[in-house]
Amino acid sequence: MEIIWLPLLLGGFLMAARPLRENRPAMTAYAAAALVLECGLAAFRALSPGFSVTLGWMAEDIEIALAMDGLSRLFLLLCSALWLVCGVFSFGYLRKDKNAGWFFGVYLLVFGSMAGIACSANLLTLYLFFEMLTLTSSLLVFYSGTHEALMAGLKYLFYSIGGAFLALVGIFCLSRMDGGLVFRPGGVALDTAALGGDGALLVITFLMLAGLGAKAGMYPLHSWLPSAHPVAPAPASAVLSGLITKAGVFFAIRVVFYIVGADRLRGTWVQYAWMSLALLTVFMGSMLAYMEPVLKKRLAYSTVSQVSYVLFGLSLLTPVGMLGALLHMVYHAVAKCGLFLSAGSFITQTGCTRVDDLRGTGKPMPVTAGCFAAFGLSLVGIPPFSGFVSKWYLATGTARADIGFFQLLGPAVLLLSALLTAGYLFVPAVQAFFAPARAKTKEAPPVMTIPLILLAMLALVCGLMAQPLMDFLTPIVGAVL
Repeated sequence: MEIIWLPLLLGGFLMAARPLRENRPAMTAYAAAALVLECGLAAFRALSPGFSVTLGWMAEDIEIALAMDGLSRLFLLLCSALWLVCGVFSFGYLRKDKNAGWFFGVYLLVFGSMAGIACSANLLTLYLFFEMLTLTSSLLVFYSGTHEALMAGLKYLFYSIGGAFLALVGIFCLSRMDGGLVFRPGGVALDTAALGGDGALLVITFLMLAGLGAKAGMYPLHSWLPSAHPVAPAPASAVLSGLITKAGVFFAIRVVFYIVGADRLRGTWVQYAWMSLALLTVFMGSMLAYMEPVLKKRLAYSTVSQVSYVLFGLSLLTPVGMLGALLHMVYHAVAKCGLFLSAGSFITQTGCTRVDDLRGTGKPMPVTAGCFAAFGLSLVGIPPFSGFVSKWYLATGTARADIGFFQLLGPAVLLLSALLTAGYLFVPAVQAFFAPARAKTKEAPPVMTIPLILLAMLALVCGLMAQPLMDFLTPIVGAVL
């Protein structure tokens, strides 16, 4: 329980205490200590034996409860590790920003919301923290206060709240079939007759998946991503893209595999519609990223594509497909956080925001450019980097699934997307090193380069030694399928 209220308390205090925010040394010390405490406590809780606790009741039949299972541990560990790394980078990125105290206060609040999502014991609790995440994370988009930031933040709120409304309608309907909606591997015993049969359940499930796709960046509710990322600070873009989009994926996993049950969806129109939307998003996001000249906007379109790799693997409703999806959820989070932090280093050191402006930055900024190239290799799926492992299982899972025409279409779209990914990430990396060196450019300070090095090493190590993570994920997959 403390992993939720402590971040909210510490973050709220930092935002409320103006003298603390305006005293830069004190604010830095407070934010650093709070960040280490929160992330360390979350990691400790994730590695500890499971717990189950009731926080309270919003009404007689609306219980707010927390519990820990394998999926919770995975998401909480991923969030705590990357939140800490991106937070360390923020101290260098915002070193000249007078409003940095506001950023760190919001940053701590958002982590509390993410921890609540990870540890929710039932669908209503998950929805509560999901909406809390939308409200707190929107402040990261609003942060700069410019007109573009305000418009992008409002767009993010509109899409996220609209998508969550569809999920809420689904939760209301599902609660009529099972009032508790407590997560159970494989799904709960739903009384579909209460809503008119299995057909109604399929419609409800599809509406929920479409609504949750807004947070995950799935077509057609994806366009907030390329609007929000260019205006948000680079560390905010990193967690928005690498982790907060995964909250929508996490919610979808809970709905499909812990409430409805994969067996009820396998072979239905919902499965094929979900696969179609995911593959369309994979291709569309890659193509738009390939044509986009603004660096952070290109990375945002890349997220639109790559997160739908995860959704496509889940939509296969097979053990191998789900294993590939969970692997890619982790590996994409590492690579995309690294890419956005690299973009932040380029922007702070050169003042340039377009892809063409990266020409010649490799020699004066070898660490940043080298890490950018490493993250690109992982995202494309080049061995021995981690992205190769997850995409291998996604491709083999598709080939083994009994999904008709999609058995050929899926690998073809994934391969085409990988080629486009190579085009929009390798070209700027090559130009950075082989174009004439930029004058008056120097490497970012260590507080910004060390997080990049750690993430690049993690992307490589996870590819070379993928088996421990697979051993951790296999029981999760086996329990629901």
